[in-house]
Amino acid sequence: MIADTIRIILAHLPAFLFIAAIICATLIKRDQHWSRRYLSWILLLAVGVDGLWAGIFHVFFPEIASAQIGWQQSPFEFEVGIADTALGAVAVLAFWRSLSFQSAVAVYAVIFYGGVTFGHFVQAFQNKDYAADNFGLLLALTIARAIALSILLWAAWKQSPSERHLESYRARA
Repeated sequence: MIADTIRIILAHLPAFLFIAAIICATLIKRDQHWSRRYLSWILLLAVGVDGLWAGIFHVFFPEIASAQIGWQQSPFEFEVGIADTALGAVAVLAFWRSLSFQSAVAVYAVIFYGGVTFGHFVQAFQNKDYAADNFGLLLALTIARAIALSILLWAAWKQSPSERHLESYRARA
């Protein structure tokens, strides 16, 4: 029973982290506008912890990661794992940083997720790869994260004209 629960949680960790980010942003009130609060939590959990988790699997357990995606194991798996780990690390750090820092991480994540999404669609339609981690919940979450980050980033900057002014002042100093 407990082993099955743990297995389900670990198999669906990206979904649980996305939901946890939304719950934390809703329940834990920080001195931030709602958009910044949700952006921070999504960067911490849904991008950061998830990126570290994905990186660990691609680097240390490539045979498992490849099989779940429906791919053959490749030396590029290590490079994807390092990219996931790097994104995860800076996204975790972004939780405590300025909106400018969060913006840089979010823009990188949106571009990365866009490329990942394109690649998974190509694999699905050209190579008939409909494996769960290629064309399933993980792909839907990747798209959802990219959309959520884009909207939250726009709303946070719209809400924070004083920070925009402060950042441009710092750049000139």
